Amino acid sequence: MLDTRISQELITVFGSVNADMIFGMDRLPAPGQTLLARDLTIEAGGKGANQAVAAARDGARVTMVGAVGRDALAEAALAGLREGGVDLAHLALSERPTGCASVQTDAQGRNQIVVALGANAEISHRQIDEGLLERSRIILLQLESPLAQVESVILRAKKAGVFTILNLAPAAPVPLESLRACSMIVVNEDEAQALATWIGCGPDATALNRALGVDVVRTLGSRGAEACSKSRGAFQSAARSITPVDTTAAGDCYIGVLAAEFARGKSLPEAMQRAGTAAALCCLRAGSQSSLPRRAETDQALEHWGANCVEAAANGRH
Repeated sequence: MLDTRISQELITVFGSVNADMIFGMDRLPAPGQTLLARDLTIEAGGKGANQAVAAARDGARVTMVGAVGRDALAEAALAGLREGGVDLAHLALSERPTGCASVQTDAQGRNQIVVALGANAEISHRQIDEGLLERSRIILLQLESPLAQVESVILRAKKAGVFTILNLAPAAPVPLESLRACSMIVVNEDEAQALATWIGCGPDATALNRALGVDVVRTLGSRGAEACSKSRGAFQSAARSITPVDTTAAGDCYIGVLAAEFARGKSLPEAMQRAGTAAALCCLRAGSQSSLPRRAETDQALEHWGANCVEAAANGRH
């Protein structure tokens, strides 16, 4: 268990807790095709839990709000959260099976993922009581939970003045009222395109920011990330040059570390630089939560790679 916290500001993660079954493949199967995997590992996953562990490993104080079943998969699903020192006092037990994901990764680091929500379908906004809401500096959410419950958390947090980060993944339509009540929305390119189609604007961070009136970060894979915020306008952050081994949890790593930096009071460019560096490290090893770097590793990588990402962020502002 991690026993040192860089920040005492609390991040509350409202989201999914899964057990991931990860199949190592030479190539990904086509529809209707059966292939033999090189290997199989079972480890903790779920977008919510992944982001919680990423933030905790980066030194943040984190509470996980979610649900697991009373089955054998529950302990596997909770292992990374326990190891990371994440507070599980607001976790619910369900009669449904623990959420599960089938993750297939090929030799180029690409993946295909299928998720069964299981117990995650029973998560409730009521698990965030008023005391936890008041103590939270940031509430981090995704869409692997029932949309009505996610919306309730967003609207309650808005009323209470708590900063919210919504990761629109997996992409699904969210009512405009709830989107505009968020403090920040984080999307990848596919999610940005889907969101842009639903609300009728361009998929870039600037267009989404103007349409919604909230800060937007769009990750661009090997091309880094871009953002547009009310306070800083539009800018870009360069990617680290790597050859990925497995990209499974890279997006969750990015968002968890982004939230951790925000909880420490860092600016958006600074947070994006650190998050991009941590995500690059995550891509260099296989696995879900097992691939998430610790704070010291990210610190060392930032020193090794230097300030290129900071300069790109500054020069890309317009």
